Amino acid sequence: EDLPTLNACLNAASALLIMAGYLCIKRKNVSAHIWLMSTAVVVSMAFLTSYVIYHTGVEEEKKFQGEGWIRYVYFAMLISHIVLAFVVVPLVLRTVYLGMRNRLEKHVKIGPWTLAVWMYVSVTGVLIYLALY
Repeated sequence: EDLPTLNACLNAASALLIMAGYLCIKRKNVSAHIWLMSTAVVVSMAFLTSYVIYHTGVEEEKKFQGEGWIRYVYFAMLISHIVLAFVVVPLVLRTVYLGMRNRLEKHVKIGPWTLAVWMYVSVTGVLIYLALY
């Protein structure tokens, strides 16, 4: 029953690590960027593990209680979050692979897209939690 809170915390931590990693690379601090982004990957893997454990064991899903226009906003956010959550996994893996192989031209090209999608998924994950709980 505590896993949704843990998942939201892991999503928030991931968002903070991603943003810090982005700021470090903008300041040309490559070693901090690598450490922060690697940590973000580990935190995201912990989230994914916890998420799967929760959803394979939960008997009844938590339902959104909002009514009116906010319901449409919530479901638009939820649907886009789910779709992009599937997109972000191979995107992150590809970006990490390119960075680890020192293929920096391609890494730098795909990085901003990965940043945008990963941040969106992480932040909307927290917002969905807040909307439900």
